[in-house]
Amino acid sequence: MKVRGVLFDLDGTIVEAPYDWPRIKADLGVDNSSILSHLGGLAEPERSRKWVVLENFEREATRRAVLKRGMRSFLGLLADRNIRTALVTNNSRTNAEDLLRRFRLSFDSILTRDSGLWKPSGEPLLAAMKALALDRLECCAVGDSLLDVRAAEEAGIPRIYILSREPVKFAPFPAVEVFPNVAGLRRKILPLLQSSLLKSVPPI
Repeated sequence: MKVRGVLFDLDGTIVEAPYDWPRIKADLGVDNSSILSHLGGLAEPERSRKWVVLENFEREATRRAVLKRGMRSFLGLLADRNIRTALVTNNSRTNAEDLLRRFRLSFDSILTRDSGLWKPSGEPLLAAMKALALDRLECCAVGDSLLDVRAAEEAGIPRIYILSREPVKFAPFPAVEVFPNVAGLRRKILPLLQSSLLKSVPPI
């Protein structure tokens, strides 16, 4: 089945953002669970205090983020092919909208942690596909982390693509394809796209 929808992560996928995750997890006291699940399980006032710590890290990383090379062209290609796109991020709506305004990007659907759903659960991806009115077999998921892989697997999405220069991290997931840059991802996805009226193909 051809691809009619692409579900994107944000930080590390659409943009390069300087998150020092080991330091952030250490400051928040997170071990093997996800940060959001860990914070959600804390009692007050510790929960609120640590949310402020996380939000401060996120705000600074958002301020310093840059658009990933080749991403604007790739998103333009998908729009020209009438491929539906969703942004599914564990970041806040405020930070996501800030980045989209700054880089002048748009998606057919945007789902952030403010919805009450976040990865590694597959629920946010299922919600995004419902918003796009697409089946999991018509979609592919694009991310950069193990959280993205686990969420896509739980949602039953068969095509999972990762942007990373550390492919060894994803070796336990043989069905996952890893690309070092957007150009490689584009070459993979282009032949899979649902045939549609093509307005223009932006250069790589």
